[in-house]
Amino acid sequence: MKKPIIGITLDIEESGNYSKFPWYAIRKNYLDCVYKFGGLPFPIFHETKAIKELCNNIDGLIITGGNFDINPLIYGNKNTNSRNKKNQRTNFELKIFNNFFHLNKPILGICGGEQLINVACGGNLIQDIYKITKNTINHEQQEPRDETSHKIKIRKESKLFEILNNKECMVNSAHHQSIKELGKDILLSAFSSDGIIEAIEHTKHKWCIGVQWHPEFLITNEDNALIDNFVKISKL
Repeated sequence: MKKPIIGITLDIEESGNYSKFPWYAIRKNYLDCVYKFGGLPFPIFHETKAIKELCNNIDGLIITGGNFDINPLIYGNKNTNSRNKKNQRTNFELKIFNNFFHLNKPILGICGGEQLINVACGGNLIQDIYKITKNTINHEQQEPRDETSHKIKIRKESKLFEILNNKECMVNSAHHQSIKELGKDILLSAFSSDGIIEAIEHTKHKWCIGVQWHPEFLITNEDNALIDNFVKISKL
């Protein structure tokens, strides 16, 4: 059987240690986890003119995270605590999400990718969870990123529960923003003990799930189950 082609969005930098010219970047494990479960990872460059052709040729889409925030003007808020905005990347990811969504092909949003799905569907974000909530959890964990740091609870009424077959699991955590108000037809499917939304899914799409943690590290059985299911659904 033909391996599904999984499009993976890239981060972008204008200059830095790697090159004094603009360059794309992605962590190796985003690609490795897809290949492990039978998919062919395909990094996606930020060309809006190519979106239609890209969407027609990939079978699943992963919207990745990164060290940046979505411009709050996009979801109708003033900038209070957002930082390091990358408008070109965000605009491209919004457009490719909307195009791919209407094809009803599988979509997985990871960390900032989860937040982008919610914003694309009309929701908004907490710009800094430490400014407005009394957190008991450090969501920018001190532990290495390939270790878990806190527990989440998974709603039994969700597709995520069907996939993971568990009402709770441990996750890694690397974010200072999170979802505030859910977008249209978005279901809250997991949360942490301090009330932060840890996973969402779209109720009118074949397979559209966003998670606030980084399952591409494949730390837990649940991480493996999520990536495995995403790749399998992308074959159909």
